[in-house]
Amino acid sequence: MNLERVVFGFVIILALTFTFAFVMGDIDNASHHNVWVLTIAILVNLIATGLKLGDRSQVGALLLASSLVVDVLLIAARVVWVVAETETVTGPGPESMANIVSLAGGALIASLVTVVILVGDTLLSRR
Repeated sequence: MNLERVVFGFVIILALTFTFAFVMGDIDNASHHNVWVLTIAILVNLIATGLKLGDRSQVGALLLASSLVVDVLLIAARVVWVVAETETVTGPGPESMANIVSLAGGALIASLVTVVILVGDTLLSRR
């Protein structure tokens, strides 16, 4: 068993699950979405992107591209959250929260694409 591949797969799947954990809940209810889960999802996805930088294969390029999409969407969601915190005393309002969760939902789809590509490549690879 290759430890490098285990760590790579672990980080990719962890990134997907943190993004999923943030998206779950009512789309416009800020109490269902934790800002720290979003922040951790961003950090784990940035680590996953860093792990993909060395691969020069076609699959590696697809993995990196989808990971960059995830990073951009999650960072955009966090920026919207920071801006929306000034709307009310209690944090982002329902409209802003819907925008934040929608951006994170797009990141979830891109992260799911990454995992599907990774599993497909693993299944096609020979020992």
